[in-house]
Amino acid sequence: MNELELKYGCNPNQKPSRIYMENGGALPIEVLNGRPGYINLLDAFNGWQLVRELKEATGLPAATSFKHVSPAGAAVGLPLSELDKKIYWVDENAPLTPLACAYARARGADRMSSFGDFIALSDVCDRETALLVKREVSDGIIAPGYEPEALEILKAKKKGGYNVIQIDPAYVPEKLERKQVFGVTFEQGRNDLKVDEALFQNIVTENKELPREAVIDLIISMITLKYTQSNSVCYAKGGQAIGIGAGQQSRIHCTRLAGTKADNWYLRQAPQVLELSFVDGIGRADRDNSIDLYIGNEYEDILTEGTWQKFFKEKPPVFAREEKEAWLAGNTDVALGSDAFFPFGDNIERAHKSGVKYVAEPGGSIRDDNVIETCDKYGMVMCFTGIRLFHH
Repeated sequence: MNELELKYGCNPNQKPSRIYMENGGALPIEVLNGRPGYINLLDAFNGWQLVRELKEATGLPAATSFKHVSPAGAAVGLPLSELDKKIYWVDENAPLTPLACAYARARGADRMSSFGDFIALSDVCDRETALLVKREVSDGIIAPGYEPEALEILKAKKKGGYNVIQIDPAYVPEKLERKQVFGVTFEQGRNDLKVDEALFQNIVTENKELPREAVIDLIISMITLKYTQSNSVCYAKGGQAIGIGAGQQSRIHCTRLAGTKADNWYLRQAPQVLELSFVDGIGRADRDNSIDLYIGNEYEDILTEGTWQKFFKEKPPVFAREEKEAWLAGNTDVALGSDAFFPFGDNIERAHKSGVKYVAEPGGSIRDDNVIETCDKYGMVMCFTGIRLFHH
């Protein structure tokens, strides 16, 4: 099959819609269930490239959670701690494979943004991963294959309408890629840049100690940025992205947005959050939304009389600003990647507040000296990669 008709394009009024191979060859995918849409497939193809490259670079199974053509989360398959299981809503005794751990991390880092995601997996989807997906609100999944039981679990989602796509892992696209805007065709060479540890050899700060764990986190950060709408930055820690700032015109706004997401990820691990007593039968989305409000600046919206009773058995105490700052001070050794250079040291100042110690960016700003000086002030390690990773 070299063509797949779609229901509509980005919006319902954009008809007709299809994907096809210009060279007349076969599409590299097979739709095993459902009817994926235009944006679903944009997420699927970008997500597949991301996890394929993560697996190649780290040797670990990888997963990503995509929304509107940018990742909300990405991770490799490191084991989950008991704390990880709690904050990612994974049952204590649930069977977990490395691939399942990767998806739990990718989905769990920013659950607000991952709601209704499109999933990409680097490996054949196993039963354990499918059981995690089963419980989440999701539009679909792409993987190089599915175990029979996993496929049946996934096909039962959304009353049988869940999108399940199998991609040929051996498929290699043409070197040139094209797209049209306003009737004009754009053509460019594909971004085949390989992101691996060699990218982080040019350390420009006084501190030059870059441990293996930090290298993996920087790899995750940079590969994630390669498939994130620019401008973008990505905070990573422990084998996963913990805060992604996508599609902002100002880089400092990217850094602040992603930093806030990273802070929220860490705040969810605080005793004040773990001890919240939710009402029986609360949905996963309502639980996520209530936590997001509780740890944010608009906490009064969830704690007002007549509102808190809908979510909690007991009214939680205010999670005071001073308490949050004290807890966040414990988040350390975070990695930060940027898809283009930091023009000012203010990005580093903001990153420091979220525990960043390791930084990778292209370099090339006329104020590189100021950025390096700011890193040195906090004892950070910064690498100049020499490579920009814009994605549009």
